[in-house]
Amino acid sequence: MGYLEIVAIVFGCIYGIFALFTVHYLFFTVVGIFGGKKFAHAEEQLDYAVIIGARNEEKVIAALLDSINDGNYPRDKVTVFVVAHNCTDKTAEIARAHGAVVYEYDNPDERTVGYAYRYLFDKINSDYGISNYDGVFVLNADNVLTPDYISKMNDAFIACGRKHVITSYRNSGNFGDNVMSCMYGMYFLSACRYEARGRTLCNCSTRVSGTGYVMPSELVKDGWEYVTLTEDWEFTADQIARGNKVMHCDEAEFFDEQPTTVPVMLRQRLRWARGHTLVFFTRFAALLKNIFTPSAKSGKKNKYSMFDISVSITPLGAIGVFLWIAQTICVSLCPLFGYDPVAVWTWYGIFTAISFGASYLLTFLSGALLVLLERKRIRNVSGAKLFGAMLLFPFFLLLNVILDVISLFAKNLAWKEVPHSGQNIR
Repeated sequence: MGYLEIVAIVFGCIYGIFALFTVHYLFFTVVGIFGGKKFAHAEEQLDYAVIIGARNEEKVIAALLDSINDGNYPRDKVTVFVVAHNCTDKTAEIARAHGAVVYEYDNPDERTVGYAYRYLFDKINSDYGISNYDGVFVLNADNVLTPDYISKMNDAFIACGRKHVITSYRNSGNFGDNVMSCMYGMYFLSACRYEARGRTLCNCSTRVSGTGYVMPSELVKDGWEYVTLTEDWEFTADQIARGNKVMHCDEAEFFDEQPTTVPVMLRQRLRWARGHTLVFFTRFAALLKNIFTPSAKSGKKNKYSMFDISVSITPLGAIGVFLWIAQTICVSLCPLFGYDPVAVWTWYGIFTAISFGASYLLTFLSGALLVLLERKRIRNVSGAKLFGAMLLFPFFLLLNVILDVISLFAKNLAWKEVPHSGQNIR
């Protein structure tokens, strides 16, 4: 057996193991394509607190508050709290005018939304008592809710015994602004259809993605502890490690506004990648330990959810890049073992091109299928923009791989506000 054959076998085995740890994603995708969980209507209407972190959101905060006020859930069962975090505009004034309880918090050294949540929960606990609410909704200022959003979430929350975190269907209010916002919209729809639906139907925990979720007030009775760049990943990992679950309610739909320019997109997604990497370094070991030695609190039944989130927080893109680099280095050494370098590099180039082409085609087809499946929820977008987004969607996802690598070396990233124009649909 020659050197090149050994290289092929070794890396084939490595990629095989790599695939083995991620094949369950395909299973969840298939389940999500063909099925979904619906929750029975609940007669009981619980009391909820709604928390909203806002920084210079005067253009959008009114639309969110109006969607809450105009919804079909009894308004006296919902108390809305807004924290105006390092604001220099009229966010606080507008929120008060629309019936919200508003706290203003200025601390330029504490820039992430997690710090705003921590301050707000402390205030709610001292002034109102978080235990007076059955559940707590977490929303962004640029969100807009459908009229039955809280009602549908209430159904799911009660059906899950009031003990699980419930996420919802994240749609984009500015889907049709341009190809960039369209790709963002596809990205979040794929998370709902290809990930969250299948996991929930299989009774496996999904994850929180940004906002748009409700949790038992018991979880924040001692305040909020997640203040890094991606507090949603932190929160998810900890809840699963502690034996709690995150379930998905597909019938509860909300809209948010996506970036429309490349600089804002790159800045936001690099922050996500860095935060994702930090969660891996701070949570992976504890999750792995719980998989093999589950505590009484985390429980044995939650093992698969812990395995799933452990894989999800792993920077798979960066690992894949380093594997490819190592493989390329090994191939470059072939001439030392008597191989014709022209023949070797020709073969390797063809292999790489076929691999990339197959990956592009599969991703494009998955995006096309997504558009077909979710066509009723994709609104106000032209066919040309949608097709352009489908063609570029594989590169949009490939960027995650590149940013995973960059995030390993990025330092001193700070949260910066994403500009919103207030063009959400309702």
